[in-house]
Amino acid sequence: MEKLSDVSLSAVVVIEDFINNNQQLRKKSWMGSPFGKSKSQHDFGMKMDQIYAKIQELSFSKPEKATQVQGQSREFIKSEKHIPPQQTTQNPHLASFDDDVHAMTTRLLAADESFRVIPIMGMEGIGKTTLAKLIFHNKAVVDHFPFRAWPSTTACSTIGDSRQILLDIIKQLMNYKMRVTRDAVVSSEQKEMMQKLKAFLINNRVLADTSNGSRMICITRKMSLPPNLKTRSDPHPLRLRADEESWALFTHALKVRIPSELQELKERIVRRCGGLPLLIVKLAEALSQKDATIEEWSRALQQLCHDQEKVWSNTLCRIYKDLSLHMRRCLFSLTLFPHDSDTPTRRLITLWGMVQLSKKKLNGNVKTVRLPDALTQYWLSKAHQARALGDHNYTRSELFPGNHMIRRLVDHLDRDDITFDHIHGGYNTSSTSLTHYYQDVLSFRSFDTRRKIESEEEIGNFLGRCISSNCFLFLWVLDLENVFKPKLPEALGELTRLRYLGLRSTFLEKLPSSISKLRNLQTLDIKHTNISILPNSIWKLQQLRHLYFSEGYRSKLKPQPSIGSLTTLQTLCGLFAVTDWVLNLNHLRSLRVKSIDDNNQPGDLELKPLTGHLNLSCIFLFGRLRNPSIVSQFPPSLIDLTLSGSELTEDPMQSLNKLPNLRSLKLFAKSYLGKSMHCSLGGFPQLRVLKLWKLDQLEDWKVEKGALQALRDLEIRYSERTPILPEELLDRSPFLKIDVKLAQYSNYTRGGEF
Repeated sequence: MEKLSDVSLSAVVVIEDFINNNQQLRKKSWMGSPFGKSKSQHDFGMKMDQIYAKIQELSFSKPEKATQVQGQSREFIKSEKHIPPQQTTQNPHLASFDDDVHAMTTRLLAADESFRVIPIMGMEGIGKTTLAKLIFHNKAVVDHFPFRAWPSTTACSTIGDSRQILLDIIKQLMNYKMRVTRDAVVSSEQKEMMQKLKAFLINNRVLADTSNGSRMICITRKMSLPPNLKTRSDPHPLRLRADEESWALFTHALKVRIPSELQELKERIVRRCGGLPLLIVKLAEALSQKDATIEEWSRALQQLCHDQEKVWSNTLCRIYKDLSLHMRRCLFSLTLFPHDSDTPTRRLITLWGMVQLSKKKLNGNVKTVRLPDALTQYWLSKAHQARALGDHNYTRSELFPGNHMIRRLVDHLDRDDITFDHIHGGYNTSSTSLTHYYQDVLSFRSFDTRRKIESEEEIGNFLGRCISSNCFLFLWVLDLENVFKPKLPEALGELTRLRYLGLRSTFLEKLPSSISKLRNLQTLDIKHTNISILPNSIWKLQQLRHLYFSEGYRSKLKPQPSIGSLTTLQTLCGLFAVTDWVLNLNHLRSLRVKSIDDNNQPGDLELKPLTGHLNLSCIFLFGRLRNPSIVSQFPPSLIDLTLSGSELTEDPMQSLNKLPNLRSLKLFAKSYLGKSMHCSLGGFPQLRVLKLWKLDQLEDWKVEKGALQALRDLEIRYSERTPILPEELLDRSPFLKIDVKLAQYSNYTRGGEF
């Protein structure tokens, strides 16, 4: 390290001398001396060649042993100089990583002068280096950072070998400086940078300057950092790709056109790859070499199973070692859901972790998730071992460790499961048998989707028998979504520890009045049921946080709640009519309200300003706004806004474009009756999705340069007068997808191409 420091300082001295000599020459003559200038450059070149030779010599003399820093193994970005010719993996379809690029560049370009480390974290093959390359060559990043360095693979083989990393950076800095000084153009900023570099090298530090806005990106498979970096880091965990992102990357990497008959394999392909870019690109490259037939592609998908095991093996081996007990239980619990379908995030109570985002909402939030195939198979094998009941009995439910009592009960209509007869046929099951299995159950989820009268009786009878046998008394979750009209027993009120009651899509017609006894209930979901009037006792549920009404039956609150009721509500969905009570729900995060008249048309919607609701992120309003000025009084926390039937006469864009966090804006039928819209410079800084449906009066739409910079999805539908699309948006290819469907149902779609 001492020799390295000497060489580094020599480079600094030579460069400084060159800068000073040229400055002196310019002072002596306003034209400068051609001879003096030429000699100065010749001397500079000779000295730099000598220094470069010394650096080369040091590069080949590696230390005997590279030290590891606290056992922390990290990967740095590979140097472009050392990378072989570009392969598909190095040139991905940008849309697949668009969210990550946006998030990373926002952090890199933030107005923060302190030094920050931004680690890209994730498993092998998830696209860490690919993302780093996209960031490194991003135009905004290139324009913002005058000097950028990309250490080589050799230099970054161990984090402890800071000597090699520093050598690599010095080489790149020298090349940069030689380019800058070739024409003897030297600024005070560059001189200042040399002074800082000198101090930097003297201290033998590999980290950048701490007060000039420098940034360092590193990539790592570990989810933790050394203590000296934790306080200055802003990690970016890289997730598995969603289905559409996976398909975009696959079609981009494929060297052949996909015949229409092979499009049916899309779902199998994205599921089999599990959102892992390495596997996606590997499969695309393999299929590019094969005949485009169902048989050939199916065989390649089968072969991918073996490759999948190898790629995931390291991650799978570390699951038990690195994940906390809570995280392992989260993953284990996901196996309780059907394996062949996606799982809505709202049903994942306290479940999160290493899951694949399969679908996203328009505002960028997660809609559904699934476990990747390899992880599913691995976890199912673990689950099968843990669920062995002895005596050749079997169950898909989760057991308590060390005994045969069920912890999380699931009903998959599996006749081989010991619980099947208890739930669907064992009316004569003794109380002792029920107690043996179900005394301490924490959750019960049924996936019985039969539309038969039998299912109405079976679930209700099972619940009643268990409660009367003193079972389910510790139940936290009762999830009967899609179970057809389950007859809930009046004894349901005895489940006083219940936190979650999911009755969505059950077509249930009423709730038992004993629901008022569920004093710990936090979520009540009766969306898509036939329940039109809630029992009065619901207002006693003072712990309720999420309330989903059934919109189809115009759920009414009778009697109207008083101010001070349900003050802990965070989600209120499907409410018809608004009262002052709603305005006092200060914890509200999501509000969905409708007003419909007797002719099934938008009715009057009275709503006072929501400026004070600082937690409110999602608003859906259907009805004529009696107070249009509230559009300019939405809280700055708003992320997702939908207006329908509002009948606004003034351009809403002038007010909404100031919302700093708005990501999704949907203006549906008759929400705006004006003829023109105007999006100003800098407006809608975070808006990603814009939908304009049936705005029949709209003729003129202007978008200034610099407006809607984050827009990725534009949809215009069924308007009688489709406005001419602004040139500013047409030039956004390939980042902006434009979909126009006219009132005559002719389609125009653009996703980077007309």
